[in-house]
Amino acid sequence: MISTLGKAEREPQAKEGFVRHTQCACKNTQMGANMIFIDYRDARPIYEQVTDRFKMLILRGVLCPDEKIPSVRSLAVDLSINPNTIQRAYSELERQGYIYTVKGKGNFVADDKELFLKYKEELLAGLKDLCRSAFEAGITEEEIIQSIKGEKASD
Repeated sequence: MISTLGKAEREPQAKEGFVRHTQCACKNTQMGANMIFIDYRDARPIYEQVTDRFKMLILRGVLCPDEKIPSVRSLAVDLSINPNTIQRAYSELERQGYIYTVKGKGNFVADDKELFLKYKEELLAGLKDLCRSAFEAGITEEEIIQSIKGEKASD
């Protein structure tokens, strides 16, 4: 359901588009409307935001293998952004193995069980780099752990 607000009301910092799903076989539950958010305060390009949101929906099982995702045109209209931006996001998702294209049919979620493992490895590698930088800056392991747990470091 897309709201049809006036132009002044459609200028908030974040816009939402809705992707409707029927029954998801991998969770065997009725899915409601899942949202793709565009945050104009985010420094990342819009296509990256769309790409990241689809990745999360796929990795969490909200979008199931072989499920059709919205067409470039319909999602662009829902989000009020240029279709080339959505096409770029879809191209990136396809390059990374999250979706595949069937000519004349559309884009579909790939059935790659290794995606989550690859994503987890990427996150852990980034975490290692961050910790290495923190250690080089003189931050102790205890301070890092306290920061992650949300505790104040004792001086």
